[in-house]
Amino acid sequence: MTKLTLILSALYLALVGLALMFFPLEFGRDAVPADASPELLALLRLLGGPFLGIAVLNWLSRNAEPATLRSVMVANIVGFGAVAANDIWGVASGEARDIAKLFLVVHLLFTLAFVAAAVRAGRR
Repeated sequence: MTKLTLILSALYLALVGLALMFFPLEFGRDAVPADASPELLALLRLLGGPFLGIAVLNWLSRNAEPATLRSVMVANIVGFGAVAANDIWGVASGEARDIAKLFLVVHLLFTLAFVAAAVRAGRR
């Protein structure tokens, strides 16, 4: 399950990173104004880079030894957990766009999958 979680998260994060870099207006529909400033678009594109980096880290870690995986698991728990918490806040407050409900489920599932993988790895 750890390997599958790393692969799926790598693909997901790569898609988000590429979408932010190459299609920031479309990816940000209902959140980014159609007449967004060049500075806002540059910021969104800038944020795509770390998503691609974490995607590569997860992809390359899919066959790593358990000792190495611990750091990757914890980092993903923190990252996906923080984003899921933000999604929960946005959905609960009504401040988030409608698609945030879907992202909330995805981010929460990734968080739980990484927690489960970390717990399982700790038992070995």
